[in-house]
Amino acid sequence: MGKIKPPLPVKLFFAEFTAYPELFLQAEERLQELFGDIDYHSPIFDFTHTHYYEKEMGTNLKKKFVSFKKLIPPQDLADIKITSNRIEEEFSVEGKRRINLDPGYLDFARVILATTKDSYQRIYLGKGIYAEVTLYFAHGEFHALPWTYPDYREFKDLFLEMRKIYREDVKKAKMAMDS
Repeated sequence: MGKIKPPLPVKLFFAEFTAYPELFLQAEERLQELFGDIDYHSPIFDFTHTHYYEKEMGTNLKKKFVSFKKLIPPQDLADIKITSNRIEEEFSVEGKRRINLDPGYLDFARVILATTKDSYQRIYLGKGIYAEVTLYFAHGEFHALPWTYPDYREFKDLFLEMRKIYREDVKKAKMAMDS
């Protein structure tokens, strides 16, 4: 029988996209109030992989990623997704989102996304939220799965950068626990 032990804390990140790039800073200020300092900002990318969001959010969507210095327990992801949905509502105009905030986390083995949509590859976390392994780490790099969103397939190097930061965060946390 295996021994039960708590999981390592994980690195929280958000994928943000909007037709109003000035909202990135405003949303990040709001996220920092809740989750602490941001330790990684990706470049801003054109979000051209789907037209799904254009009716609600407009065209010429831009996307970026941020991650947070403070590590979180992985079981907090459902509550974080619920919170990010509320923040999206705060920025909405006439019932339409102007920014999308998709939380996820990474650890040494995987990138996990939170969603409200069920599918065969998703695990129910509770409170109407599901989790999906979107990328997995093996042989020194992240790999896509059949259901991985096209943009996440392109951003594997970005997640390698976040993983390097995460590795240092875990080392610091272990050193603090040992002292």
